[in-house]
Amino acid sequence: MAIPDNVTEIAGHCLLFLLVFGMSATVDIGCLLKQLRNRKAIISGLILQFVVLPFLGFLTVTILQMDNVTGITLLVITSSPGGSYSNWWCSVFNADLALSVTMTAISTIVAMVMLPLNLMIYSKLAFNQADKDFVHMIDFGPLFTSLVVVFAAISLGVVATDKIDSHNFNLQANRFGNFAGVALLIFSAVISNANKDAFLWQRSWKFYVGVAAPCVVALLIANIVTTYTGLKKPERVSSSIECCYQNTGIATSVAL
Repeated sequence: MAIPDNVTEIAGHCLLFLLVFGMSATVDIGCLLKQLRNRKAIISGLILQFVVLPFLGFLTVTILQMDNVTGITLLVITSSPGGSYSNWWCSVFNADLALSVTMTAISTIVAMVMLPLNLMIYSKLAFNQADKDFVHMIDFGPLFTSLVVVFAAISLGVVATDKIDSHNFNLQANRFGNFAGVALLIFSAVISNANKDAFLWQRSWKFYVGVAAPCVVALLIANIVTTYTGLKKPERVSSSIECCYQNTGIATSVAL
């Protein structure tokens, strides 16, 4: 029995909210405010996320000559802000979680403008079909809903950790966020294989190369840039993860 799209969307947003809230509630507000003044990390991160990565997505779609559906979905992913899992991976790898949460919040706000702008530019360049306006074919409602969910979760998580001010609460929030992260990962895997016509492991080689290439290349470029700018090692890890792991929930809403 197929799961209705609206049920899938609501469940995904709930897990997304719980994951980001759990990670945000782990961060001390003092560390968060300190990272807001970390201009080198923030500026380099924004350039990598909204200039370098979308261009890599465009190159991938063009070189591999992807079809319209797969190509647009990949462009949405590479044009999206840092995703929910980026905070989770930073927690797992003991990176600078405060920087990760800060970059996620800022990139989520910036994405309100840069996401549709990059899509407008690169969809026209990649497909060059005058009779079709792919940007207007995209339902931006679910996209912006995902952005609002992430920003609301970060805001409430930061407020909660400031008001409660308890190490035990931070510890429990981290565990709760990790649980939500695993649940969202399993949920995404199940949903991605729910369509018998689009099983994850029954795609052509272009699909796997296309999905992996922007992420791997962006990770290498991010490491070089963050090392050159003199960021500390935990900050380099956070910046690199933020710049190569985007909010896949946004692209999922497009695919649905």
